[in-house]
Amino acid sequence: MSEEGAAPLVVGIAGASGAMLGVRVLDACRELGVATHLVVSRAAARTVAGETDLDLAALAAKASVAHPAGDVGAAIASGSFRTRGMIIAPCSIRTMSEIATGVTSSLMTRAADVTLKERRTLVLMVRETPLHLGHLRTLVRLAEMGAVIAPPVPAFYAGLTTIAEAIDQSVGRALDLFDLSWGPVRRWGRDIGPAEADADD
Repeated sequence: MSEEGAAPLVVGIAGASGAMLGVRVLDACRELGVATHLVVSRAAARTVAGETDLDLAALAAKASVAHPAGDVGAAIASGSFRTRGMIIAPCSIRTMSEIATGVTSSLMTRAADVTLKERRTLVLMVRETPLHLGHLRTLVRLAEMGAVIAPPVPAFYAGLTTIAEAIDQSVGRALDLFDLSWGPVRRWGRDIGPAEADADD
């Protein structure tokens, strides 16, 4: 992997509700020709089974490489393995908290820690509400460490009419943070908003 453009994106799926977010990240990267290294937490294995029609084998097949959750010797556990960065979609409160404290008890949190120490982009699609003060303080700490906090909040302005469209919009906007532009994203000034009025000025 000699070229930065060939570096893969690390994709984590943690145990919070919203497993389809991670599934669509993998689908988007495949459409964009971006290699992916996948790690799924043990808790997420149950969420994937309960929220999608995929089993773990089918999910792993969507990634370029899939790593066992406990394999702390995997390539993505080392900073010398070059990546575009990492996205955890969805990101559970437990996973968020481990990353914030530097407790890397799994491959997912170790890979996230490596992403931060190497000054690469780490995007956390934290999926929890409401948030208590401890959650908020942890999120502040993560932001101070360099993580990007990107909850999957519906983009109501985009005129989305289905859950699938809302998921794709959130996923696409998260991928924007890696300079990856995915087709389903509806953009202000192009697909929606005052583009025509601006053109007349």
